Amino acid sequence: MSSTKPKAIFLMGPTASGKTDLAIALHQHLPVDVISVDSALVYKGLDIGSAKPSLEEQHAAPHQLVDIRDPAEPYSAADFRQDALAAMACSRDAGRIPLLVGGTMLYFKALLEGMAAMPKASPSIRSEIEAEAAAKGWPAVHAQLAEVDPVTAAEIHPNHSQRISRALEVFRACGQTMSELRTEQAKSGAAPLSDEYDITQFAIAPRDRAILHERIARRFALMLEQGLIAEVEALRARGDLNEDLPAIRAVGYRQVWNYLEGRCNKEEMLEKGIVATRQLAKRQLTWLRAWPDLNWLYTESESGKVLEKQEILRKALNFLT
Repeated sequence: MSSTKPKAIFLMGPTASGKTDLAIALHQHLPVDVISVDSALVYKGLDIGSAKPSLEEQHAAPHQLVDIRDPAEPYSAADFRQDALAAMACSRDAGRIPLLVGGTMLYFKALLEGMAAMPKASPSIRSEIEAEAAAKGWPAVHAQLAEVDPVTAAEIHPNHSQRISRALEVFRACGQTMSELRTEQAKSGAAPLSDEYDITQFAIAPRDRAILHERIARRFALMLEQGLIAEVEALRARGDLNEDLPAIRAVGYRQVWNYLEGRCNKEEMLEKGIVATRQLAKRQLTWLRAWPDLNWLYTESESGKVLEKQEILRKALNFLT
């Protein structure tokens, strides 16, 4: 990190990989400001199911862009980029290093590359798409997207309902695909973030996916013990929230909401929550494997020995010096 540009650190990884612990450790050793890159942590009241850093953890390392939105208000990648750039500038101007931590890879991509101007959300078009998905399934709707925008479709899993819906909605709303709008943006000459900051990018993850799956199952069961069902009950009791909102579609919340609606029993909800979280982790790892200029921090040695937190921190600090 010898560049004269101000420094920034990106700490990415799949869910349940240990990002928060490492961020706190880095905060204790470097003059960093932690900026959350998580589409669920922005929402107030989504605490247990989002694995929001505890008050104790946030005291040890204050996290920005946490609890900044009501669950009734959608928060987009464009919103995040604007907020994150402002937070990074404040950190830079104070002579500190912005440390961006999270697993919402679309947010990291938006921050690095900028955002194309997209049409505003259209509830009527979205309702049409969701009705088609209810009748035919999301893979069939994904196939529709692939016909009109194969580039964007190739980036989205056939069951990632939110991203499929938005991409198809954009095309139906303005007649241009997301990939076309992004190409236009690239031609406009908007400067990438790397022109402004000297960025070191990390990904923390287990070498063995089975270890990650075990952590996910253990953590989701713990969330239920800690009161996740009561947390979702409180959200439902407000009366102004519904399952189409991004906050309620978040992994874990959607499954518990369905349980409270009587669509599955508790055992099925537990299984579906774990499966959905594993699918999220798989998507995150797919993004990361194709991510350029990435330094991997594995939580086990090549022989399979689990590394102490201090060993992982030491490896991260070695990359930064």
